Amino acid sequence: MDYRGFYLELHRRMRREGMVPVTTYLSGARRGEKKFGTDRGNGCFSEDFQGQMTVVLCGAGHVSQASARIFRELEYRLIVVDDRVEYANAGRFPMADEIRCLNFETEFPDAQFPEHAYYVIVTRGHEHDYTCLRNVLTRSYGYIGMIGSRSKVKLSRERLAQEGFSAAQIDEVHAPVGLRIGGQTPAEIAVSIAAEIIQVKNAKSGSTLDSAVLEGLNQAKPSVMVTVTEKEGSSPRGRGSRMVVTSDGKNYGTIGGGAIEYAAVKRAAEVCRTKAFDTAGYDLSNSDAATLGMACGGRVEVMFEPL
Repeated sequence: MDYRGFYLELHRRMRREGMVPVTTYLSGARRGEKKFGTDRGNGCFSEDFQGQMTVVLCGAGHVSQASARIFRELEYRLIVVDDRVEYANAGRFPMADEIRCLNFETEFPDAQFPEHAYYVIVTRGHEHDYTCLRNVLTRSYGYIGMIGSRSKVKLSRERLAQEGFSAAQIDEVHAPVGLRIGGQTPAEIAVSIAAEIIQVKNAKSGSTLDSAVLEGLNQAKPSVMVTVTEKEGSSPRGRGSRMVVTSDGKNYGTIGGGAIEYAAVKRAAEVCRTKAFDTAGYDLSNSDAATLGMACGGRVEVMFEPL
C-alpha cells in the first residue's frame, strides 16, 4: 500500500473537508490496509482527523468584526455571512477567507459550508438569529453558538421544540454564546466566544498532522510513519501521536521522547529496510520498565507504516 500517498491525500481532504475519518486494519486478512471512513470492528484503529477548523460568522456587525480578528490570530478558516452588502465586504473583513452576501431566509438555507464547521450566530436581529439557528441544526456542525438575552434564548428553545427538534439537538446550542466571563464590549464578547470554541474544540479527541510530521512526509527518502494506537496508564503521549523517522535516522514529530521513542526509532529502522507494515507493544509495568530504562507506567501500542 502507498502509505505516503494516502497521508498526502488525507492532508488534502483535511484542508477541504475539515474532519476526515480514517481506519487502519491492525490484524486479520486486511492487516496494514487503510481506508477513508470509520470501522469500529475488532482489530481496527479508527481516527477522526481534524483539519483547519472553519468558523462561519452569521452576521457582520461589531461583535462579528471583533471575533473575526481573534479567529484570524487563531489561524481558523473564516467565512462571514450577512444580508447587507455594506457590511459583508472586504473593507470590513479583510481577515476573512470568504465573505458571502446572502438573504438569511431565502439563500442561507441552500448555501454550502464545510462539514463540521463552527457556527457563531450574531446577526442584527433575533428573527435572523433564529432563522440561521433552525437551519444550522439540520446541518453537520462542530459547534453552534447564538447571541441573545436569556429571555430571547428561552423563546428560541421553545420555538425549536414546537418545530420538532429534539431536546438533545436543542441542548447542543451554546446560547447565550460564549463563556460566562461577564463580557460587555464587542471585544470582550468576542474573547468569550473564542474561548468557548477553543474549549469545545479541545474537548474533541481528533487526530492531527502537525507541521513537523508533514515536513517528514515530504522528505524524498525512505521513511516510516510511527503512530501510537493505544495508551494505558502514564505513558508519555496519547493515542494518535505521530512522528516520521527517515532512513538516515532523523525524526519529524514525537511520540513522547524518552526510552519508548528510542525503541520505536530502532524498530522503524528495521521497517524502513523491510518496507513491511508492523506493530509493537511496549509494556511499562514494573517487570518490563527496567528494560526500557523507565519508571513503571503502563502500556503503549505502536504502528509502523513504511512511506
